[in-house]
Amino acid sequence: MAFPTLPPGSVEPPGAPGIEPRWTSSDKSAVGTSVSSASCVWFTASHGILNEIYAPRLDMACVRDFGFIVTAQDYFSEEKRDCDHSVQAIEDGVPAFRLINTARDGRYRITKTIFSDPEREVVLQDIRFEALTGSLSDHRLHALVAPHLVNGGADNTGWYANFKRKPMLFAEGSGRSLVIAASVPWLARSVGYVGFSDGWQTLSRGEGLRQDYCCATSGNIALSGTLNIEAGEGRALIAIGFGTQPEEAALRTLLSLEQGMEPALKHYRNGWREWQAGLLALDEPHDPDKLNRYRVSTSVLATHRDDASGAIIASLSIPWGFNKSDDDLGGYHLVWTRDLVETAGGLLAAGAAADARSVLDYLTVIQEADGHWVQNAWLDGRPYWNGIQMDETAFPILLYDMLLRSGEIGASEARRYLPMIEAAAGYIVRNGPATQEDRWEEDAGYSPFTLAVEIAGLLAAADAVEAAGRLDAAHYLREVADGWNERIEEWTYATNTELSRRLGVEGYYVRIASATDGSLSLRRDFIPIRNRDDLGEVVEADLLISPDALALVRFGLRAADDPRILGTVAAIDAQLRRDLPAGPYWYRYNDDGYGERVGGAPFAGSGVGRLWPLLTGERAHYELAAGRADEARRMLAALEASASEGGLLPEQIWDSEDVPERELFLGRPSGSAMPLVWAHAEHIKLLRSLRDGVVFDMPLQTFARYVAARPAPAPFSWRLTDRRERIPAGRVLRIELPAPAKVRWSIDQWTNASDAPCEDRGFGTYVFDLHTEMLPSGSIDFTIFWTDAQRWEGLNFRVEVV
Repeated sequence: MAFPTLPPGSVEPPGAPGIEPRWTSSDKSAVGTSVSSASCVWFTASHGILNEIYAPRLDMACVRDFGFIVTAQDYFSEEKRDCDHSVQAIEDGVPAFRLINTARDGRYRITKTIFSDPEREVVLQDIRFEALTGSLSDHRLHALVAPHLVNGGADNTGWYANFKRKPMLFAEGSGRSLVIAASVPWLARSVGYVGFSDGWQTLSRGEGLRQDYCCATSGNIALSGTLNIEAGEGRALIAIGFGTQPEEAALRTLLSLEQGMEPALKHYRNGWREWQAGLLALDEPHDPDKLNRYRVSTSVLATHRDDASGAIIASLSIPWGFNKSDDDLGGYHLVWTRDLVETAGGLLAAGAAADARSVLDYLTVIQEADGHWVQNAWLDGRPYWNGIQMDETAFPILLYDMLLRSGEIGASEARRYLPMIEAAAGYIVRNGPATQEDRWEEDAGYSPFTLAVEIAGLLAAADAVEAAGRLDAAHYLREVADGWNERIEEWTYATNTELSRRLGVEGYYVRIASATDGSLSLRRDFIPIRNRDDLGEVVEADLLISPDALALVRFGLRAADDPRILGTVAAIDAQLRRDLPAGPYWYRYNDDGYGERVGGAPFAGSGVGRLWPLLTGERAHYELAAGRADEARRMLAALEASASEGGLLPEQIWDSEDVPERELFLGRPSGSAMPLVWAHAEHIKLLRSLRDGVVFDMPLQTFARYVAARPAPAPFSWRLTDRRERIPAGRVLRIELPAPAKVRWSIDQWTNASDAPCEDRGFGTYVFDLHTEMLPSGSIDFTIFWTDAQRWEGLNFRVEVV
C-alpha cells in the first residue's frame, strides 16, 4: 500500500527516530495461539495487556506491547501501570484468556477476552470498559500499540489511513505489516516516535492525540487511536492482523471483524478441546474453580510449537526484556535441542506421541553435516549461537529411543532414522566425552549431566545399529560407553575435601571438571564462574556443586542409593537448597551469576543466580527413583506453587526480601523467562512418573547395564586428546585415532618394534587394540603413522603397565 496523501495541516512528528527500542516484560501471565495451522500468530500477555505478538513464525516477534490509556477531565491512567490485574483461562486447557484490569483509584475497569482467529493471522480482543466513577461519556479509551516488526523496533514506519472505507492504523518494517482496526469508530488516530511524540506522551501532557501526526517513518514508532466506546455501549472488538503487505494484513483484519467474536472463539475453543481430549488423563484432583495445572502445562507446550516444522521454542519471552535492546534478537524464542527434546518428552508423557514424533523429524533435518546440532537456532535451522554442547548431540538419539519404546516408531520405520543416529553417535565418539559447554552453556570439561546423556545416547544408538544388523558397530559403541562410564568417578568425583569432611561423606560428584590427574580424586582445577561482576572469579572444581549430578540417576547410570550419590545429595543440599514456605528449591550451582543483581536490578551480563523451580522437578524425580513417592509429591506441590496466577512456571523465582517496586517477592517469579517450556515439560513428566511409579524418561539400557548388572571391563582408551599414562595389567590398551593410521609399538624400549594397522570402526574412529595379558609389567612405547597424509606423528608416546 502506498502511503496515503497526507491531509492538509499534517506535520512530521518530532523526535525521530525515537528512543532506543526496548523489548518488554518477560513476566508473562498468559500465552496462546490457535491449534489451527491456518493461524500463524502467537500472543502473550503481561501486566493486563497484550505484549509480544509473534507472526508468522514463533521466532518473529512483531509487537512490543498493546495496551490502553484512560483519560478524563484532568485524569490520565495507564492500565498496565495503574491497575490491579487478574487473568483467567476461559476453560481448562484452552489458552484464551479473560484479563480484568481494575484501576487502583476505583475509577474504571477494563475486561478483555483475548485469543487468536483460528482462520488467519489476527489476534482479537473483546473489550468491555466500565466507568466505576462517573459515566461512560466522562472517559476516553485510547489504544496504544508499539510495533516491533520482525524482532526489531528501530526501523519501523507507521501511519493511519482507511482501507476499503474502514479507518485503520498501519505499520510495516522488515518486510512485514500489521494493521489495527476496531468494531467501533475511531474518534482520533495518531502516529509518533516513542519517547517524544507518541500517544502516551501527548495524552500524558493533556494534549489528546495529535491527529496532525499522520505518519512516522523509519524509527521506533507507536500507533494510537481513541475508541468511540459510547457507540458500543462500552464494548468493542479490536483486531490486530499481520501480513506481508499492508493490504493483506488489512484484509485479514477486516475478515475477522466481520466474522465477529463468538464464531471465532467457538472455533478456537473446539480446536483446543479436541487436542486436549487426545491426551492422557494425568489431571490432579483440584477444586473446579482453581487451575487445572496439568492442562496449563500441556497448553503451554502446544502453544510454543510450530505446526509447520514440529519445532518448539524455549519460551515466548526475552529474559529481562524490558532492559534489553534490539541487539538481543533471539531472546528465548529460539530452538535449543536440549530444551526441545525435554519438551518432546513432556508431550510423549502426556500422550501427544505424534507431536513428539514431529520433533524428531525436525531434528533429523536440521542436524549438521558432521552429526552435531548447533547450540541454538532459528526455526529454519540457522545457527544463532555456535557453541558445542555434547548433550545436545546425544538427546535426539534418546528421543528416538523413547518413541521407539512407546510404539510411535515401528520397526519398519526405524531405518529412516539410522543415518541421523549414526552421525550423532559418530560425533559423540570423536569429540566426547568432554564438552565445550555444559548444559548451562557456560563451562567446558567433564560434566556429570553431559556424561550421563552421552553414555545413555551411545547405548541407545548401539541398539539402533544392532537392529540394522551392524553387530560390530553396536559392540564398539557399547565399549565406548562402558569405558566412559567407568571413568565418571575419575573425572568428576571429589574426595577428601573440606566440604566432604564437614559433611561426613566420602565424596561427591562435582558440577564440572576440566582435568584430572588419573587418580580417583579431582585435581585442584579452577573453573571460571560466569556472569559475575568479578569476571576473574574462579572456584576449585572439587568445591563446585550442582544438582546436575543427579542426572547419573535420572539417566540410569547410578543407583539412587549408591553411597556416592547419597554423598552428592548431602553436598547439594548443604550448598544449594533453600526451603521456602511452599517447599524446597535449588540453585544451579554455588556462586552462579545468572539472575537479578543484588537489590533486584535486572540481569545485564552479571548478577546473582536465583532459585530454579525446574530443579525441584528434577529432584522430585530423584526422590521417586529412591522410592520416596510421598517426598516426590511434596516437591511437585512446590514446583506448582512457584507458578504465576495463571499457572505459568518461571525460569527462576526470587529468593530474597521483597522488593515491591521491582515486582520481586519471595518465592514468586523473578524477571527471567516465564513461562519456561522445559519446566512445564518437567511438570508433565513428573505427573506421569508419579502415576506410573517409575521415572518416565529413564533409559532402559543404562539402568540394565550399569545398575542392574555390570559389564565386562572396557578397553583402556588412549587418544591424542586424552593421553593416559598408566594401564592396569591385563586390560586391553585401545589406541583410538581420528584418521586412518598404523601404530608402531614396542615393549622393550624400541629394541624390537611391530607395526599394526588401525581398524576402521565406522564412526570416524580408527582403533588398534593391544592385549596386555601376556605382556610383562613395564612400559609400552608407540608412535603413529598417518596413512592418508603419509607422515609420522613425530612424537613417541609411553603407557606404563602397572
